[in-house]
Amino acid sequence: MRSGGEQQAARVALIVWGALVFGAWSGCAWFGRTAPPTWIEGSSKEYAAEQYLTGVGQAESQPEAASRAYAAVSRIFKAEIRAQSKDWESFLVLEKRGTASTERRLTLDQVTNVSTDKVLDNVRLLDTWKDPKSGRHYALAGMDRAQAGAAMQEKIGELDREVQTDLHESRQTQDKLTAVRTLRRALKHLVLREAYNADLRVIRTSGQGIEPPHRVAELTTQLEQVMASNLVVGVDVAGDEADAVRRAVMEGLVREGLPVTAHRVGADLPSGKESEGPPLELLVKGTVRMWMLKVPDPRFKYARWCSDFVIVESATQRVVGAVSRGGREGHVTEAEALARAGRVMQQEVVSDLARTLAGYVYGDTVPATVAPPSACALGLREG
Repeated sequence: MRSGGEQQAARVALIVWGALVFGAWSGCAWFGRTAPPTWIEGSSKEYAAEQYLTGVGQAESQPEAASRAYAAVSRIFKAEIRAQSKDWESFLVLEKRGTASTERRLTLDQVTNVSTDKVLDNVRLLDTWKDPKSGRHYALAGMDRAQAGAAMQEKIGELDREVQTDLHESRQTQDKLTAVRTLRRALKHLVLREAYNADLRVIRTSGQGIEPPHRVAELTTQLEQVMASNLVVGVDVAGDEADAVRRAVMEGLVREGLPVTAHRVGADLPSGKESEGPPLELLVKGTVRMWMLKVPDPRFKYARWCSDFVIVESATQRVVGAVSRGGREGHVTEAEALARAGRVMQQEVVSDLARTLAGYVYGDTVPATVAPPSACALGLREG
């Protein structure tokens, strides 16, 4: 699968190729001019700054010059988005917590790429020129400010309506998970909306955008408050190194932005409530094991580890996620092999649990209906 940068490069190449073919067919007198056009120096009556937003590129070939001209226009918008991103920093920081599930996060690069793709829809190749003396090619790419501004306004209007719909659902629902999911979706739409608004400021000669109906920082604070008061997660671990694994799991979930209670949680709470604080909504419970293996190796000792975890809705006892992992680690002594197995176990278990639980809470993954095979049962048979 191509990365966002590769897809954008392919997109620019396709636009450039189409523009060049169109220019050849249209019979425009781009070639053969001996005097350089005025736009090379940055000003042109034909492509006045009041009507066009332009970028100039130069290279040894015409396609490369055109590609650089498109890139010059794109950089204008990227710079503005990054300048405005401080207003969305609170949500982007929340999205960047932890490292378990970067594919579902909204990052500044993703926002920039989505916005740039929209900008490129309005950019076309306006003119080209080849210096007859040096053989160097020049290209002018740009957009009609009025047309591009109208397209941006339409997109901003669509996102404003989506934000309002998400917020209405978040406030009306009685389901706590739905409230979290729709509020987070509203935030993602609002961040994208503000990226398009930054583009609109660039397009308009006045530099004015459209005032947003909501602020990202305010909704981010609201999301954190809703989660903290309505979505408490408990962690219960049994077996070898249980306390260390429990602490590691709790820390990993906190990095994901999930509210975790430090109180010990019984594995069988019928009401799903603790004696103090908000009600417990989700319980992460599991078993971990470590043991030495009898391997005929004169130099190394080997330890096997396994873990079986489930994520349970406290009120219904419904399993909504499961993680089973196992592995083997070796070292020169038994103590060091066990220590290494414990570290690897914590890292892998925490990563999988954080990704699984966050995916369920945010609605990015479908809840598990069938638990994976027990890693500990398999490991004990092999060991």
